Amino acid sequence: MRRTTSVLLSLSALLAASALTVPTAVAAPGADRPAAVPAGWEAVDATALARITGEKDARRAPLAAGDAATAADEPELLAVQSVRNDRFVATEKNYAEPNTGAQRARSTEFGGSWESYAFEWDETTQTYALRSLANNRYVAVEKNYTGSAQNVLRARSTSAGGWERFVLYYNETLDRWALQSTLNGLFVTMENGYTGSLQYALRARSAEVTGSWEQFVLYDIGA
Repeated sequence: MRRTTSVLLSLSALLAASALTVPTAVAAPGADRPAAVPAGWEAVDATALARITGEKDARRAPLAAGDAATAADEPELLAVQSVRNDRFVATEKNYAEPNTGAQRARSTEFGGSWESYAFEWDETTQTYALRSLANNRYVAVEKNYTGSAQNVLRARSTSAGGWERFVLYYNETLDRWALQSTLNGLFVTMENGYTGSLQYALRARSAEVTGSWEQFVLYDIGA
């Protein structure tokens, strides 16, 4: 598909213009978290995310001229695109259990609520919860699943706890994003090599960001 222009600007330029400093310390995701933040990546809080996604026109629903960026205490409405296969992440709300709400990068274009997420910031833990607009459920990491489905992401929770918390990272040079689960300390990966109903499934299973498998583009879809 033809790539659309990312709504995200250079983080350094934005921070310089606003005198905003992204916090360098965030809550530790877990005991098996990688020893250090990946080189070239910065943890992003709600204020920085709002500025980055609000500075340019949104992919689908741009802010009206003169409108301010979304306030830090309001969730950012975003679409998530895998860098690996250039597809948008969708919530499979029609899947039967135990895969109801599975997260898959399978949509060739942004179509609406199936590919829409509210990124809700928690100041206390310095983490995000991702609420799917397809079924109004929070995305959880299925740590207790086994085999190829272990640590798969599913929008199935009515509230956000440890299973539903993520640290969001941004790479200025690449203009890309990564998500790290606080449950197991691992980064979210798009399983490009999977087949069947979990083809392109998202799983929190990488100890570091090694390449496009763990990288995503975010698009502002908020009105």
